[in-house]
Amino acid sequence: MGELVIVATPIGNLEDISHRALRVLGEVDLIVAEDTRITRRLLARYDVRTPVQSFHAHSSPARRTALVARLDTHRIAYVTDAGTPGLSDPGADLVAEAVAAGHDVLAVPGPSAVTTALAVSGMAAHSFTFLGFVPRTAAARRSRLAGVAAVDHPLVVFEAPHRLLATLDALIAALGDRPAVVCRELTKMHEEIVRGPLADLRAHFTEHAPRGEFTLVIAGRPPGPPPLWSVEDVAAALAGRRAAGSGARNAAREVAAAAGWPVRDVYKMWEHDR
Repeated sequence: MGELVIVATPIGNLEDISHRALRVLGEVDLIVAEDTRITRRLLARYDVRTPVQSFHAHSSPARRTALVARLDTHRIAYVTDAGTPGLSDPGADLVAEAVAAGHDVLAVPGPSAVTTALAVSGMAAHSFTFLGFVPRTAAARRSRLAGVAAVDHPLVVFEAPHRLLATLDALIAALGDRPAVVCRELTKMHEEIVRGPLADLRAHFTEHAPRGEFTLVIAGRPPGPPPLWSVEDVAAALAGRRAAGSGARNAAREVAAAAGWPVRDVYKMWEHDR
């Protein structure tokens, strides 16, 4: 029986690949890649000639099942576009099905945009919350961010350039003008790390059009009680959750945590506005 090997690859600079990763990629029977074009550039750089097959978020369940079936007789490596597979990519589903089928799953650790951004942020990260890509719709984004407004450790967010300004606006609205770090094109030629309050970062990327891949690290809620929201702020947050289909109890608990209000008072507002 074969095995599935999860292999971390560079997030930008191709020199960040490990000796072990290259050895494994050269030894396996097949490399499964989220984007075969990106992976083939890496393999060509190091003269790795293992066959490559695509597997991405839009691949069918049948494709995933077929790959798992090949593990009966083959050793397969899975790589994502960049970094460590299983974070904001379909790797987790592939691993879950392979484990359920009784196959061994190993990992070759390496680069990760999450840990790289945290390392340069200067924020204490004894713990952190990884949000991945925040929801695209305004209501769902507002609900997601309000749910983490009360945590006291850093938040890590991925974002695409065309959504960066909207996400910065949502972060300011949900969390206030907290310290943050925006990491652009980590480890690449045009790497940029911008620090400051969220409002200043918003102004910076309004003046300088966002390009490339972004990882944001936002400070947790400062010590002390959270600032109190106005009645209008709470009503707007509840309206957003109602539009997103949230239940009364979850919406009241999340908004209360972000607003510094008692849950019972927020719940009463929800009931009053039904």
